[in-house]
Amino acid sequence: MPDGTITSRTRPGGPWQRLLPRVYLLQTGPPDQRQRALAAVLYAAEPASDPLSGDTAALTGAAALALLGIREAPYGPAAPTDVLIRAPRRLTGAPGVRPLPTSRWPRTITVCGIPSTRPVRAAADFAARAADADHIRSTLAQVVQAGWCHPQDLHAELRAARLLTRPAIRAAASELLVGVRSIAEAQARDVLTATDLPTPLWNARLYTPDGTFLASPDAYWPDEGVALEIDSAEYHYTRDAWHATLRRRLRLESHGILVISATPSILRDTPQEVLAALRTLLTPRPTPPTALARGHSQLALFR
Repeated sequence: MPDGTITSRTRPGGPWQRLLPRVYLLQTGPPDQRQRALAAVLYAAEPASDPLSGDTAALTGAAALALLGIREAPYGPAAPTDVLIRAPRRLTGAPGVRPLPTSRWPRTITVCGIPSTRPVRAAADFAARAADADHIRSTLAQVVQAGWCHPQDLHAELRAARLLTRPAIRAAASELLVGVRSIAEAQARDVLTATDLPTPLWNARLYTPDGTFLASPDAYWPDEGVALEIDSAEYHYTRDAWHATLRRRLRLESHGILVISATPSILRDTPQEVLAALRTLLTPRPTPPTALARGHSQLALFR
């Protein structure tokens, strides 16, 4: 295409706009999330290569997680788009694009037509550049909770990237390995760890004696038959969600399991109320619950 045509059509008020060097958007409105991510990969790919092959440039970090539907991923219009390129190649940075040279080139997938790293690598690359511990916790938990990767695979990726030496990342990996799947559960685990109460199973799957699935409470003490459910307004207080929560509680109680319900704000602001209730219920009972728990065992963490 002649340079004059591009210049004419990208003039102020023209029908096109220049997003990055050699990358143009054929519309007048602002680019959406996918278009910004695609533009970054097109810019970062080697000029002589197929830019969508995933061989020389791949989306990663928060941008890749956002395309997968991870709500916690901080990929707004002002956030940089992380793109992997093969080391030792260097690329001049451009507004909104953060090139990340790597000698550990990953297997890539295509998400919304854009070559991207697999979720486990995108999560590790996000954690490597995140500063807020709670944000790391919540984002990694959501990636696992959504089923995009197994916590053991994520732990292996974090170890390969030498990220487990960072306290915040190591703590988040440890929580995921024992079954924690949300920031609210992580905060509840912090509260319980600071006490002398028994250690519960997190998100254990409970079954009736005949093998029928019963429920998966947030925290469960199998010897005492006590469950802790953390019900946030965001996920539990619509009519249907609330009814589902009540039915789950009835199923648990019908099998002799004592249920304590709390919100994240109660655990944060008045944890002593929850702890007092747990101390009362975590006592031996003559009639054990009729449920079998399949929980998560703590795995050793290595640097």
